[in-house]
This record gives sequence, C-alpha cells and structure tokens, in this order.
Amino acid sequence: MQPFTTLTGLVTPLDRTSVNTDEIAPARFLKTIERSGFGAVLFANWRYLDANSTQPNLDFVLHQPRYQGASILLTGGNFGCGSSREHAPWFIRDYGFRCLIAPSFADIFYNNCFNNGILPVTLAEPIVRELFAAVEANEGYSLTVDLAAQTVTTPGQRVLHFEIDSFRKNALLQGLDNIGWTLSHQDEIAAYEARRRQEAPWI
Repeated sequence: MQPFTTLTGLVTPLDRTSVNTDEIAPARFLKTIERSGFGAVLFANWRYLDANSTQPNLDFVLHQPRYQGASILLTGGNFGCGSSREHAPWFIRDYGFRCLIAPSFADIFYNNCFNNGILPVTLAEPIVRELFAAVEANEGYSLTVDLAAQTVTTPGQRVLHFEIDSFRKNALLQGLDNIGWTLSHQDEIAAYEARRRQEAPWI
C-alpha cells in the first residue's frame, strides 16, 4: 500500500451530508474483488443520468472541468454511512482521492479508509463550511495535508490541526494495512511460535 506522508492537491467539494456507501459504490458494480476500474463509476447514481453510466450528468461536481485531477474530497458530515462495504474506499481511491475532509465519518468506513491508503481528516463543521466557501470562490483551490504534523494548510497559510489515532497514523505513514502491519512483526511471531511448540508440544 502506498504510504501517505504529505499531499498538496486540488480540492473537489461535495456539499452533501450523510453520503452513504451505496451512493459512493452502487451495488450493481460490486461484482469483482479486484480493486481497480472503479474510478469511472464513483458516485455513479449522481454522476450519470442512466444506469449504464453512459450519459454524464454535467451538473455533477466530478464532471466540472475546474475539479479535474483533484486528490482531496471535501464533503459533509456522516460521510460513508450505510452498509459496511469495503468497495466504497476502493472506488474513492481508484478515482484518485487520497484525502477526505469532513466534519465526521461513519465508523466502519473511516477504518476502511486507512486500510486502503486514504486519509480521512475530521475538522469542525464551521471550518469545513469555510473551506466549502473558499473552494467554490477560488478556482484551482488546493490544500496541503501533512500527516506527520497532523495539519491542513490553506493557500493563505492558515494551519488547521486535526486529531488522529497514533496507531492508524503510523501505519498509514508506513503504507501498512492490517495485514502489512502483522507481517512487519514476522520475527516476533516466529519466535513466539517456536517457544510455544516447546512449552506445549501437544498443541
């Protein structure tokens, strides 16, 4: 998994609250366990006018030229609610978003983000509203996110601090999902297994 250290990226605003995982990753596309090829159908129910995803809804934010190439998604509270499908962060990551900023996230979705190389940043609602206004008023609006320092810096050099669990932070800095973190302790696991075989050979 690609580590997350710092990111300076264009911001896309999705000004909606309680965006559920079925809107992020519609069920009709969940027919594969591969993690690629989903970017084109992220938010497909809003992004296209037909079920086959061939007629773009040009009013939807992802189709607006000013937000092409964005790597940061700014959105409303309770993002990622609904079912626990891990495909949701797969869709987001495959599109190109590495960081999500919102007032709050659904718990399971929040945890799944870290296992897929995505940093979910929680900022206070008033600050998020200020960022929405700034993004919409300034084409090309970018933010710099520094995971080690736990900061988001605006173009005007305003520094916003965010909180994050130290375990998740360190794992993401190293590019480790849960399996990767476990494998990083292979020597300790092997030593334990060897000792256990001597202590309890009947197991």
